[in-house]
Amino acid sequence: MLRFRALAACAALVLSTMLGSVAAEAAAGGRQETLFLGDYEPGTIVVFTGARQLFLVTGHERALKYDIAVGKPSEQWFGTSWVSKKRLNPIWVPTPSMREAKPTLPASVGPGPSNPLGKRAMNLGWGTYRIHGTNSPNSIGSAASAGCFRMRNADVEDLFERVHVGAQVVVLQ
Repeated sequence: MLRFRALAACAALVLSTMLGSVAAEAAAGGRQETLFLGDYEPGTIVVFTGARQLFLVTGHERALKYDIAVGKPSEQWFGTSWVSKKRLNPIWVPTPSMREAKPTLPASVGPGPSNPLGKRAMNLGWGTYRIHGTNSPNSIGSAASAGCFRMRNADVEDLFERVHVGAQVVVLQ
């Protein structure tokens, strides 16, 4: 079943790339409505790390597609999780492994333009991974994070309003 889902999701990615936008994306950040073939319930988030895209399934064969940044190759993860918490204007606290790699990091960064989490954050499962905004929009489309999924602030604000705590998150290559 998982293999079928992965194949169907890959087909959705190819079709969405080929068909292009149904709605204007320029004013909405990188978000666009697209065809999506896959066996997922509406409200499910599907991430394709290789394509650096996140899909929010909205209905039968429909999804919103967002461009994202993903984890560095050594930090990427794959599998299923869920949105466990939603935070407005989050405070960023470096993880112990981040502090070990770079001891000069601040203890925390509050809301504002220098916050690496941007304007919204959605925690995934019980771990330290998140879907969040960014203070580095040029990183969108790259593999730059410590395993989180970065979005443009306008896009993460949009997704934040559409997603509920408990929503399933599927991360595929």
